[in-house]
Amino acid sequence: MKFFDEAIIQVYAGKGGDGVASFRREKYIPKGGPDGGDGGRGGSIFAVADRNINTLIDYRFARIHRAKKGENGQGSDRYGKSADDIVLRMPIGTIIKDINTGETIADLTHDQQKILLAKGGSGGIGNLHFKSSTNRAPRQFTQGEPGQELELKLELKVLADVGLLGMPNAGKSTLIRAVSAARPKVADYPFTTLQPNLGVVRVDHNRSFVMADIPGLIEGAAEGIGLGHRFLKHLTRTRLLLHVIDMTPLNTETNLVHEARALAKELEKFDESLYQKPRWLVLNKTDMMPEQERDELCRQFVNKLEWEENYFIISALTGEGCKPLIYAIMEYLEQHLPPQDGNSALENEIPNQC
Repeated sequence: MKFFDEAIIQVYAGKGGDGVASFRREKYIPKGGPDGGDGGRGGSIFAVADRNINTLIDYRFARIHRAKKGENGQGSDRYGKSADDIVLRMPIGTIIKDINTGETIADLTHDQQKILLAKGGSGGIGNLHFKSSTNRAPRQFTQGEPGQELELKLELKVLADVGLLGMPNAGKSTLIRAVSAARPKVADYPFTTLQPNLGVVRVDHNRSFVMADIPGLIEGAAEGIGLGHRFLKHLTRTRLLLHVIDMTPLNTETNLVHEARALAKELEKFDESLYQKPRWLVLNKTDMMPEQERDELCRQFVNKLEWEENYFIISALTGEGCKPLIYAIMEYLEQHLPPQDGNSALENEIPNQC
């Protein structure tokens, strides 16, 4: 199924039913008085976060959502029936904005979170309520109020603790397959990943985190070149970024340094806050390097890059170095930052560990 992470919808809450002016007329009761009932409430529209949904595709085709109006009041003190509410189920991580004002109405961060999008109109009042000592036969009543109408933009940003960055074919999909139960497509050509993939990495019984893989980035991604720019926004919620680099001998060391610096510049152009996130280097595909020279070549590359943060030497294909990496990530998340809401969306996955 194609991944859709944006949609525009229109929501129309129901109008309230009208009140009614009515009088009791029964045999032998000459002055029955007013008995007009109130109108029913119009249907409201709610959004609910659902862990079983992972795309906004439904809202690309069903754009108009209209609740029913409340029933009108009737005589004999009969009130109109309120209309049923409409519930729109959306993926965890959906941000809902009012297009006209730009205001963020809701940020769905945990399962079954419920937000009112458009309130149904209140029902009108029947003449029963206007009776008084000076107005014994009131003919006043009110009409139901209109429901709210909004045009909304839905934007999905995946909820993950760790995000994977890298050029096409850096081995990000292989890494997430190696440490979790996620099964993204893996092939030996660029842009194999066409949509974000999430996987739960379970370190031990009660310790886990969520990892997100997005399509590979290339130079100029912030201006819309390639595929990854569409999905960079999904990394804005992450707490740690892993910059995955292909260390195969086919890439000269000079090109590797240039590519690593270019990707960092793309992050800075796209979003300064994303650029400022903690970022670790993950030197991947080291099984393709001569074993006796591997550590020294990696150290030389890191020095040329003038990298001062953490770096890890791994082979996602063979699993070498993966376990120290995921334990270091888990320790970092536990020591530096509080838990993030939303991970429950994937908590039932049973991941494969290195």
